[in-house]
Amino acid sequence: MTHESMSQRGEKGGEASLHSQKVSAAQLQVYLKGIDYPADKRKIVSTARNNNAPENVMSYLNRLPERQYNRPTEVEEEFGKMK
Repeated sequence: MTHESMSQRGEKGGEASLHSQKVSAAQLQVYLKGIDYPADKRKIVSTARNNNAPENVMSYLNRLPERQYNRPTEVEEEFGKMK
């Protein structure tokens, strides 16, 4: 039952899940482990998915602007703008 209620909460949409389950910049970097910069949005999202990032992290990453990111701090800067 717990699994069902968790998945129901995840169906609220990207913004709702992003705010209901806080994401930190440090947490983002855990799910981007192994990525080589520079990286575009597609590579960032793919790396996080391969690292089993939870839905709230994926929701944030899917909202990143389409561009080249030269270092992890650039991803964190975009994260700060969305908080």
